[in-house]
Amino acid sequence: MNQYGNTVQNEIYQGKVRPSIPFQFEELERLAREKLEDGPFYYVAGGAGGEETMRANRHALDRWQIVPRMLRNTENRDLSVTLLGETFPSPLMLAPIGVQSIVHPDGELASARAAASMNVPFIASSASTFSLEEIAAVMGDATRWFQLYWSREPEIAASMLKRAESAGYSAIVVTLDAPMMAWRESDLENTYLPFLWGEGVGNYVKDPAFRSMLKDPPEKDKKAAAALWARIFGNAALTWEDLEFLREHTSLPILLKGILHPEDAQLAIDHGIDGIIVSNHGGRQVDGAIGALDTLPLISEVVDGRIPILFDSGIRRGADVVKALALGASAILLGRPYMYGLTLSGEQGVKDVIRNVLADLDLSLALSGQTSVSELNRSLLINVKDSHWQKEKTHNLRV
Repeated sequence: MNQYGNTVQNEIYQGKVRPSIPFQFEELERLAREKLEDGPFYYVAGGAGGEETMRANRHALDRWQIVPRMLRNTENRDLSVTLLGETFPSPLMLAPIGVQSIVHPDGELASARAAASMNVPFIASSASTFSLEEIAAVMGDATRWFQLYWSREPEIAASMLKRAESAGYSAIVVTLDAPMMAWRESDLENTYLPFLWGEGVGNYVKDPAFRSMLKDPPEKDKKAAAALWARIFGNAALTWEDLEFLREHTSLPILLKGILHPEDAQLAIDHGIDGIIVSNHGGRQVDGAIGALDTLPLISEVVDGRIPILFDSGIRRGADVVKALALGASAILLGRPYMYGLTLSGEQGVKDVIRNVLADLDLSLALSGQTSVSELNRSLLINVKDSHWQKEKTHNLRV
């Protein structure tokens, strides 16, 4: 990807590429809103409570601003990153998002195919409509990770870990911040919880441990299967000591998703975890929580390069990716944008979202005077929060 952004840009201007989706995120979201009914749209677009955390994510990204450098020879750029011993062509991954069939009938299969074709790792959700084996089948040898919602029934959690390893997933992402559903006002207003209607439970109804707990197979009694899912989905009783259970049931690298406090980052290291993902679930779990980017520098300082730090929550454009990488992230998880691409144009829409973000990232990197995403650091940024503006400006612009 030495000049990826230039190539994509020129192809579009010359009419060689006809985008299936708009380039502007705001327009992408608007068109998705027009296409979807209230229930599915707000399930994707909405957040917890008054959505203060969603706004905090964007405000945090806005406060950090890039200070471009000049005459740095940025003709050729390197977007590659190394994670868990594997080198990837870019720092972009598709975040684990469940129940994608509510926006497009091909759901996770379309997103997984798009990720594979664009050489971007796909993180499959426990809450997928299609099973992890079906997702793996459409990806060939492409990199895929599996995101685990840790069930209240340990046999189900263990079974899913075993299935993921057997299906060629190369890492496990354990989501910690959703042991139960948050208070989501839009979903409550629309009485919309698709899992109760059989959407997003593909991994459960295909799981032998889950099926063994049912009197009749899910195909025969969907209502009983939905009731069991609701009973066992989350596990609020987990503690740090329970992480040993994961090691007993998989040899794959383990990353913890939902880390926001520096002390939790240290605890992850103390417990031998292979990586963490700084995330507030895109603002969907705790209303009034800290913006994810605001805590990234603090966590990066604590981790000090000992394990990789991934980041999500609020990423919309290439400049957002630059900022997160400069503040200590090793890679970025993209969420809602690709869901809107899926909504509008299926697999091609997801491809176009990936292409646009990568091209924007590449051009933003070059125009900032940088040539490698792996070498980005905080010296590229200034925090323009009013009370700290002068201090940060003086420190970061010192020659």
